[in-house]
Amino acid sequence: MLNLLIIIQARMTSTRLPKKVLLPLCGKTVLEVMIERLGDLKENIIIATTNDGSEAEIVTLCQKLGVKYYRGDTENVLSRYYEAAMIQGVDEVDTIVRLTSDCPLIDKAVVEKTIALFYDGEYDYVSNTMHRTFPRGLDTEVFSFRVLKEAYDGATSIQEKEHVTTYIHTTHREHFNLGSYQDPQDNSKYRLTLDEEADYTAIKTLYEKFNCKIDFDYDALIKVLHANPFIYEINKEIEQKKL
Repeated sequence: MLNLLIIIQARMTSTRLPKKVLLPLCGKTVLEVMIERLGDLKENIIIATTNDGSEAEIVTLCQKLGVKYYRGDTENVLSRYYEAAMIQGVDEVDTIVRLTSDCPLIDKAVVEKTIALFYDGEYDYVSNTMHRTFPRGLDTEVFSFRVLKEAYDGATSIQEKEHVTTYIHTTHREHFNLGSYQDPQDNSKYRLTLDEEADYTAIKTLYEKFNCKIDFDYDALIKVLHANPFIYEINKEIEQKKL
C-alpha cells in the first residue's frame, strides 16, 4: 500500500516480562513471528525501539530481517512514533498504523480491514479497540500523520506521551472523527497479548495447536480457541495495565 507506514513499538525493558519481544516462539522470536504474520505489509514496517542502550538485540533482529528501525525515547513513546515517521519523510495525508510488539497473533486481514474502514469513512482515527470485540492482542490503530503531529504538538501529560493515542481517542476526542472496527461476534474475552508468564504459556499453547504454523487466519484462530476452552483459562486472571 502506498503512503502507509506501520510503526511497531518494541523495547527490552518490560518490567513484568523482561525481553518479552525476543522470547522464543516456534523456532523464531515473538517479534519475528509477528512480522511474518503481517506478510507483504513487512515493506511498510518500521520498528520504533528505544535509545536507552538495551535495544541492541532488537536492532540486530531488524537488520537480519531487513526491517527498518528507529531508536527513540524510552518513556515518551509518542515522540518515538512522531520521529520514526518523520525520518521516513511522511506527508500530513500519509497513513500511520500503530501496532505493539507483544502481539504475535496479530492478524493481517484484521489490520487491513481496519485500514480500509479508515480510508472509506474519512475518519481521523480508527481502531478495533475502542469498542472491543476482538481478542486483546489483535489491536490495530490507524490515523493520519496530520493527527499524529497534532497529538505530538499538543500532548502534555505523561499518559498522552506514553500511550501515543490517548490524546486522540480520550483526552481530546471531541476534536477528532473516530471510527470503530468491530467483529460481529464478541470474542473480547480472549487475551492473546504478551505481558506476563501466563500469557506466554497461553500463546505457546495456541501455536502448538497449529503445529507452529504461522499463517493461519482469524477464523481458524477463533475455532481453535472455541474448541480448546482451557487455553482461555491459562491467563484469564491477568489484568491489563491501566492507562
